[in-house]
Amino acid sequence: MMSLNRAQLIGNVTRDPEVRNTATGQTVANFGVATNSQWTDQQGQKQERTEFHSIVAWGKLGEICGQYLVKGKRIFIEGRLQTREWDSPDGQKKQRTEIIADNMIMLDRAPSSNSGGAPSSYGSAPSNASEPAMEKSMGVEEIKVEEIPF
Repeated sequence: MMSLNRAQLIGNVTRDPEVRNTATGQTVANFGVATNSQWTDQQGQKQERTEFHSIVAWGKLGEICGQYLVKGKRIFIEGRLQTREWDSPDGQKKQRTEIIADNMIMLDRAPSSNSGGAPSSYGSAPSNASEPAMEKSMGVEEIKVEEIPF
């Protein structure tokens, strides 16, 4: 029997990533992504709904998310769903479903006059040295994808 647990989102980062290291030295970044859906109801009125998703990125991907993502940036995120449970300080059972990220692509174009604006991809797939250069969101310093240590 085969199972599949995949989530793919295109949306906007809702808060700057919070990056920390675990007791074992593993880097983890937590942030949110908002996705919107629009439809027309039976009365012909446009409706819109926003969903908020919790994202967790580990290791090098977590470091990259912490370095390059900021609130408002448009991204593609891919990963798997995972629900964790805990007891709150007041004794109540809590749970949260998160997306454990495997891959992230920044979709915003870098502000530059000579940039092609191609999206940059980060994740578990091997990097390709011929990918276009990526610029920091401030547009001041150019960083080539092959120079990023992952």
